[in-house]
Amino acid sequence: MKANRDALLAFADRNYPAALAIAFVVYAGAVALSLPGGLVLSLTMGFIFGRWVGTALVVAAATIGATLVFLAARYLFADAARRRLGPLGARINAGFTENAFAYLLFLRLVPLFPFFLVNLAPALTSVPLRTYVLATLVGIIPGTFVYVNLGQALGHIDSLQGLVSRETLLAFGLLGLFALMPVAWKKWRSRRSRVA
Repeated sequence: MKANRDALLAFADRNYPAALAIAFVVYAGAVALSLPGGLVLSLTMGFIFGRWVGTALVVAAATIGATLVFLAARYLFADAARRRLGPLGARINAGFTENAFAYLLFLRLVPLFPFFLVNLAPALTSVPLRTYVLATLVGIIPGTFVYVNLGQALGHIDSLQGLVSRETLLAFGLLGLFALMPVAWKKWRSRRSRVA
């Protein structure tokens, strides 16, 4: 990215609508095909489009891509998977579906599981499509902002001195806080279980 920075930014400036469309299709396609590299793509969107446009672009593209995975999984092999799981699958389905929005929101907000797995697993339940899309859209905003913001900060670095700028340090601080979310969640759960 850094080696081609000027060319990328110049292309995006000259062909802004086309650059947005290309970025959207690439990101949504990568998510829909469960390809690795979402982090690099998120950093790139921040680098090219900035934190606000980049975040909006990634959230929209990732939601569309995840929805395509969800629909494909639900209509291609969800019934067969449910039959294989039998009564256990029925109990999991009932519990997950009853609190679908809260569970999905948690899975999106706390990065405990790979994104592609969180895209697939709900398709095996009876979660309504609308609930899945809304929880995905809302749940990926914080993490997306952290990575896109970091991409923008890294894009402005021309030397090692740029690593200690306020913007870069803030971006890395947000990344650190995001990485600590699973730890904070476990501590909160253990305290809650002791009180109960």
